[in-house]
Amino acid sequence: MFFPACISSCIFHSLIFTSLAPLASALWPLPSSYEHGLNVVWLDRDLTFQYAITNQSSSASPLPSLNTATSYALVQAAIQRAQERLLNDTFVPWKFHPRNVDFEPGSNAMRTLIKNVTIQQNETDSSSVLKPLAGEVNENYTLTISTSGHVDITAISSIGILRALDTFTQLFYQHSIDSSVYCPYAPISIADAPKFAHRGLNMDVARNYYPPSFIMHTIDVLAWNKFNRLHLHATDAQSWPLDIPALPELSQKGAYRRGLSYSPKQLDEIQEYGMYRGVEVIIEIDMPGHTSVLALAHPELITAYNVQPNWSTYAAEPPSGSLKLNSSAVYDFLHTLWEDLLPRVVPYSAYFHTGGDEVNANAYSLDDTVRSNQSSVLKPLIQTLVDFNHDYVRAAGMTPIVWEEMLLDWNLTLGADVVVQTWLSDKSVARTLAKGHKVLAGNYQYWYLDCGYGSWVDPPPSPTNTYYPYADYCTPLKNWHLIYTHSPFASLSTTNVSSATYISPNATSLILGGEVHIWSEKTDPVNFDSVVWPRAAAAAEVLWSGNTDKQGRNRSLVEVGRRLGEWRERLVQRGVGAGPVQMVWCTQDERGCVADG
Repeated sequence: MFFPACISSCIFHSLIFTSLAPLASALWPLPSSYEHGLNVVWLDRDLTFQYAITNQSSSASPLPSLNTATSYALVQAAIQRAQERLLNDTFVPWKFHPRNVDFEPGSNAMRTLIKNVTIQQNETDSSSVLKPLAGEVNENYTLTISTSGHVDITAISSIGILRALDTFTQLFYQHSIDSSVYCPYAPISIADAPKFAHRGLNMDVARNYYPPSFIMHTIDVLAWNKFNRLHLHATDAQSWPLDIPALPELSQKGAYRRGLSYSPKQLDEIQEYGMYRGVEVIIEIDMPGHTSVLALAHPELITAYNVQPNWSTYAAEPPSGSLKLNSSAVYDFLHTLWEDLLPRVVPYSAYFHTGGDEVNANAYSLDDTVRSNQSSVLKPLIQTLVDFNHDYVRAAGMTPIVWEEMLLDWNLTLGADVVVQTWLSDKSVARTLAKGHKVLAGNYQYWYLDCGYGSWVDPPPSPTNTYYPYADYCTPLKNWHLIYTHSPFASLSTTNVSSATYISPNATSLILGGEVHIWSEKTDPVNFDSVVWPRAAAAAEVLWSGNTDKQGRNRSLVEVGRRLGEWRERLVQRGVGAGPVQMVWCTQDERGCVADG
């Protein structure tokens, strides 16, 4: 902290906030570098923003990826959102101060006003700014607020400016008496940059349907938490909610009902909505497993469809069914699918996810084109399928992503460009690195948000205690403390790297980041927010600024929890149904609720 000289009224406010404020500023995620004072500045209701790009006028030429989007349009839209947040948020942080204490600055005191925000973008955006590969766009920014009310934001790219504006809106509170808006932390100096380039949420929209408006709501919350990827797990065994005009029967027969599918126009709107918020939407069509729903429209494509009883012999969950592996009809189908879908995705994303998890070999003993569950038979057939799909993805101008099983269980030969998404363990990350592939982390034992709510599969009718107490496979629930203590770099510990596994000293650059996951067997739009938030925010900070301080020490979970608690209140005020971090007694007491010992 630093405390420059100021007039007597500023000193008065400094003393008040020193004695009463339990938090410095509950920024989330925590910036890389953050210094502040304890002086009050107020927001002018007529606040203006001035934006300029070095060596470029405000009428920037359109970026190649989308003709309607320019750096100027992107930033102006972000400015408008920031203005709405600053002037319409009604967050009064009473829960974070001792009860019966006047923690607010005097409403009649002399006020220093913030009247203008100067925004300087120091470089012209690259053509990939709207749909970057990991690391292609610089998200760094600086933000300063002086005691005299001057605000300056600088960034290399328009996306960096978006991140800065999201931070800026967190620095202000509404006064409970006259609804004016103030910041009690001037002067402020922030220099910020992400730790990982890929920071995502994997959202399953197949097992339960989410309206486009809800997905857009989720994109807003992701952006506020400085996530930059929304991975839409778009199809699965249970439903096909994606309209494919060249194959209209897929959603007509595969969606849960008419109207519960995403039209091309709606998919465009979702992707563009994300683009304007710096959240790249990545589409996944999972295969060859998790495809049984295709049998409703094309039974000739699927083997082992909905085997009952004993579905677990052929699939991880019902209904069973996988794409046949040696059928020309499958390849004809995939040709039509990719020719329709990929050109509609590529304007918005540099990646496309082709799935590959939980392939059950037993399903292929029922495949009339294979008649075997032997890996020696199946591996070359799966290799051919993956090569076929990835050739289409690359031809469309995107980079493929696969689940870890394709590399680690089936030992496929993948292109050097392919990103491998791990989920089974930290050792999976280490093994992927040893094979020289770029990797995404997301260990289910830490970052699966659907775990711990009990089994969604009913026990059999016959009396048995086998399933008691009816837990799900990944119980217990992953609380925010556990989520926060995990890092993609955990894979590099000696526990996860065997003596026989060689990992290059430069391998950390292959860890692109990670994703926190929400599968939707027991989640839908009614409970989604309370299941996901604020726990996903814990992963967001790990991916943005890490879970250690500059000296490499683990951050205090007491300090983290108080910041997360305040961030939860801001999310709730913004319309997010996030669950509480602690009860109010804990947040109001200066000592908090800390375990003995």
